[in-house]
Amino acid sequence: MVRSALTAAFAAATLVGSALAGAKCSKSQKCPSETPCCSLYGDCGVGAFCIGGCDPLMSHSFDSCVPGPVCKSGKYSLDTLDNVQSIDKYLGDSSKIDWRSEGMPALYKNPDTGKTSTLLTLAKGTSGTLLASTHYVWYGKICAKLTTAQGKGVVTAFILMSDVKDEIDFEWVGVDTTHVQSNFYSQGVTNYNNGKNLTVPGGNTADNEHQYCLDWKQDSLTWSIDGKDMRTLNRKDTWNGTSGRFDYPQTPSRVMLSLWPAGLPTNEKGTVEWAGGEIDWNSPFMSNGYYFAKFSEVTVECYEAPSGAKKSGDKSYEYTDERGTNDTIAITNKQVILGSLLGTGEKPGEAPKSGDPKPTQSVAMVPGGNPGGGNRAEETGNAQNAAPGATQGAGGSGGGQTVGGDQQVGFSQGGNGGGGSTGAAASVEPGLGRVGGSALAIVVAVLGLCAL
Repeated sequence: MVRSALTAAFAAATLVGSALAGAKCSKSQKCPSETPCCSLYGDCGVGAFCIGGCDPLMSHSFDSCVPGPVCKSGKYSLDTLDNVQSIDKYLGDSSKIDWRSEGMPALYKNPDTGKTSTLLTLAKGTSGTLLASTHYVWYGKICAKLTTAQGKGVVTAFILMSDVKDEIDFEWVGVDTTHVQSNFYSQGVTNYNNGKNLTVPGGNTADNEHQYCLDWKQDSLTWSIDGKDMRTLNRKDTWNGTSGRFDYPQTPSRVMLSLWPAGLPTNEKGTVEWAGGEIDWNSPFMSNGYYFAKFSEVTVECYEAPSGAKKSGDKSYEYTDERGTNDTIAITNKQVILGSLLGTGEKPGEAPKSGDPKPTQSVAMVPGGNPGGGNRAEETGNAQNAAPGATQGAGGSGGGQTVGGDQQVGFSQGGNGGGGSTGAAASVEPGLGRVGGSALAIVVAVLGLCAL
C-alpha cells in the first residue's frame, strides 16, 4: 500500500534534524510559512494538509490551500476502488480521482445478487474509514444509498463539510437503527438546537438499504429519505444578530462518507453517551473482526452558483475574504496539483528526483484525525481522541481489498488489539528511528527532498 513511501521515510529518518510538526492554527494564530496549511482540526503542515479540508481562514495565506475543484454532477456507483486514492497518495488531480480515502475501504460482493458495494470498516485499534469527494459542491442535491453499522459506540455518517467548517449531516448512531440524526453547523459553531431526529420509513437502517438525500439550495435545505421530505431548514430562520450573518451552511463543501468510533473510552463522556456507550469489540454485529457500513451509490446534481458570485473562470472555488461566507467565494481557473506531499498551494513543487539535496528537517505531510465525524467529533476537544484517524493505507488502484458474502478474502484490518489510534499528525522522530502515530497512512515529509 504505502510500503515504498515508508521505505523512503525510514531512509530519510537518519538524515533528519528537528521536526516542524506540531504548530497549531486558529483565526487569531495562522500557520507559519514553513507549514502553511491548517487542517480542519487546527494542525499545520504541508502536502495533504493543503488539499481538501485546508482552512483558508487559519492558514498562512489564502493561497496556501489548493483551490477546491468545482462541482461535478454525476452518478458514482461505489462498486470499484479504481477511482479512490488514499490521503497519503492523492496530490490534487481531481480529473483522475473521485474519492480520497482514510482508513480501509473494501469491496463487498453480495453472493445472492452479485452486486458490489464499498464497505467502510472499523476494527479494534483503528479509527474507522472515510471517503471524501475530490470535487466540491456549492449547492446541489446529493444522495447516498447505504446500510449502516450497528452496535454501541459506532457512528455512520453522510455529511457535507466545507473548508471553513460549514456542515450538513446525516448521522446514524449504531444503537438506534430506526432513526437518523439530521444536523447543521455554520463555521464550526456548536448549536445544540440544530439537531433533529428523523424516523426512517421502512425501519432497520442496518439491514435495509435506503436512499438519503440532501437538497441544498441558497435559501433552503431539505433532508429526505427514500424520496420523502423529512425536514426543511430555511435560511431566513438562521439569522444571527450577534455575528451579523446567517448561520446557514453556504460555502463549497466536500461529500464525506464515514464510519467512526464515537464510543472510544478516550473520547469525551458526552460523546460516548450520545453514541450509546463504549464500543464492544466482541459484538455480534461485527464481521471478520470489524464493524462495517455499506455504501452502494452516491449521486450529485450541481445547482447554479449564486448569481452574484465572482467569476473569472469555471474550474475552482477560492476564498477571498476572512469572513468565509458565500459572498467571499470566487470561481476561477486556478488549478494546483502538488508535485509531492512536500508541496503547498503556493509552492506545489515537482516530484522528487534522484540527486536532489539531502533533507535537513521533517514536517507533517498528512493530517491526523478524520473530519468524517464532523463537528461532533471535533467538539470532543482533540482530534487525537475524537475523530477517526488514518490508521491503514487505503483505496486507489488496487489498494483496497474485496470481501464476499460472510467470508473474508484477503482482507485484514486492525492493529495489535490496542485502543484507538491517535489522530495527531505523525513524523519520523530523529534519533529514535521510529514512526510516531499511524505508520501505514501517515507519511513523513522531509524538507529539502525536492526543490519547491
